[in-house]
Amino acid sequence: MSQRSRTGPSGSVTALSEAYDTALLDLDGVVYAGGEAIDHAVDSLLVAQRGGMRLAYVTNNALRPPDAVAAHLRELGLSADADAVINSAQAVARLISEQVPAGSRVLVIGGEGLRVALRERGLEPVDSADDDPAAVVQGYGGPELPWGRFAEACYAIARGVPWFASNTDLTIPSGRGIAPGNGAAVEVVRIATGAEPQVAGKPLPPMHRETILRTGARKPLVVGDRLDTDIEGAFNGAVDSLLVLTGVTDAAQLLVARPEHRPTYVDADLRGLLIGQPEVSPVGEAFVCSEWTAAVRDGELVLDGDGDVLDGLRALCAAAWSRAGDGVFDGETAKALTRLGL
Repeated sequence: MSQRSRTGPSGSVTALSEAYDTALLDLDGVVYAGGEAIDHAVDSLLVAQRGGMRLAYVTNNALRPPDAVAAHLRELGLSADADAVINSAQAVARLISEQVPAGSRVLVIGGEGLRVALRERGLEPVDSADDDPAAVVQGYGGPELPWGRFAEACYAIARGVPWFASNTDLTIPSGRGIAPGNGAAVEVVRIATGAEPQVAGKPLPPMHRETILRTGARKPLVVGDRLDTDIEGAFNGAVDSLLVLTGVTDAAQLLVARPEHRPTYVDADLRGLLIGQPEVSPVGEAFVCSEWTAAVRDGELVLDGDGDVLDGLRALCAAAWSRAGDGVFDGETAKALTRLGL
């Protein structure tokens, strides 16, 4: 995918698992939620892997080290080792290592994943602003992260120590719903200090660079549930993407997506890897996908037809994105989505 305005989801005659050599899979909201596998995820990934597609698990969650994540994936029934897991802790650790001397101390506000990644880069994790750190790094530390950790970050940053963040996702899916993510914690420190961190995670280039360096992917497909991290990250890396509707993004948000948030493909879940994607074709001022036709009339998205509701959604996306161009569709969408039961 080139960095241009996408006017609608693309089609693929062959299954996506055959058209791309590597799936760069987000975890939370794609493979699992709250630690439990999402419906159809494990079976779909095993089939794709047996067919020759490489699987890499790419997450902004810096809490757990890769070997712990891989162990969890194996518990779910997947075949995965630590080398298949790339997290934002690794990306931010590389970013820090390029700016401070080898062996430097780094104040860690987060979990074990950050500590493992820092040691991998020859840096020493420390816990106090009084330990003379050369950098502060902040990553998701789980729901039990003590408030005092934020104070340690603020003390060091106030002394001029550079601040790094693994990612700035405001929310994270859990088994009980949507919970605050690392981005919410970063805002606490930002408000208290007035400083701005250097950020490594999706959708920014350091994360994509880390992923390509570790996987060697030649024709990757980013698979995610978030427009502002997964899909924008694919856009920034000029690679194709598949949005699955098993996480935080719903159909209404998709229709008003900005150009950098428009996925190449859309599907309900990871079964979308195993099939070809239907074409969306312009017909006059309308867009047709299978048995559905979508258009914009008097500022309102309208939809006619019948069949798979996802094909109707794909047609609606094409109509909305074409009308919006490089902007955001600002017309009425509710009736069209009701027509699909979405």
